[in-house]
Amino acid sequence: MKKTLIAATALASVLGTASFAETIGASIARFDDNFLTVMRNGMVEYAAGLDGVDLQVEDATDDVAKQLDQINNFIASGVDAIIVNAVDTSATEAMTAAAEAAGIPLVYVNRQPVNVDTLPDNQAFVASNEIESGTLAAFEACKLARAAGLGGGANAYLMMGQLSNQAAVQRTKDVDDVVGMDMCNFINIIDRQTANWSRDEAQDLMTNWMSSGESFDIVFANNDEMAIGAIQAMKASGVSMEDVIVVGVDATQDALVAMQAGDLDATVFQDAFGQGEGSVDAALALARGEDVDQKVYIPFQLVTPANVADFLSRN
Repeated sequence: MKKTLIAATALASVLGTASFAETIGASIARFDDNFLTVMRNGMVEYAAGLDGVDLQVEDATDDVAKQLDQINNFIASGVDAIIVNAVDTSATEAMTAAAEAAGIPLVYVNRQPVNVDTLPDNQAFVASNEIESGTLAAFEACKLARAAGLGGGANAYLMMGQLSNQAAVQRTKDVDDVVGMDMCNFINIIDRQTANWSRDEAQDLMTNWMSSGESFDIVFANNDEMAIGAIQAMKASGVSMEDVIVVGVDATQDALVAMQAGDLDATVFQDAFGQGEGSVDAALALARGEDVDQKVYIPFQLVTPANVADFLSRN
């Protein structure tokens, strides 16, 4: 009888432990993106340090249909919560509907879904406020241009991210809003094109722009990868980086190295690890029935040569 009691107690203990195990399925837009890799690593490392939490991460390879399939597979496997870094932020309503119908909490991370203002109670968005990112970078470029004596007129190029992403749309609008300010309206944006967040595409785009022979003073880039691509193209063509102001967003390690080399003038720190950890926390809280703010913002911070040392060990 005693042995039976002990066995029953042990079984109850095992079952109790199992009942508290939590599984999160995460679909990331693409693994071969520097910033998203840091964010993904932050999620994985943070979840690995939590007892009873299993994080399953999949690569959507920039394919909307594939990402929706991943979400449906997570639902079918009975995960406790889902995290999505959307391939296309205008295509998130179907993902929201699928998770809501299954009663599974969903957290969007980094890229703002088109339906962010109408998310169900068990869904949330964790990121940084993109109104800050483009504004901080553009205003710093404006100040640097004025300090360089360009207040009488300056030409600029604008490199945009994937236009299906809310971040690219908002960061571009931020630049336009800053250039529209009285103290910055001396800046003339002579062309704008998308380089899809890509260093290689940005390098090609910058090379094409320079082939026109038109003079320019500033390059605005929606992210650091494109800023670095532009810098590589300019340096390959013999352009002195002292003569051009280049700003990006994200404060990736490669960008900070470029800043230390005197090539990148400003970027904006987007806390990739913080967003990754925040998305896991929000997913677990929703899975446990806890209250979560539907918009969780991790602050952006301006990075310049004056404070770059403070960010070298981050992202």
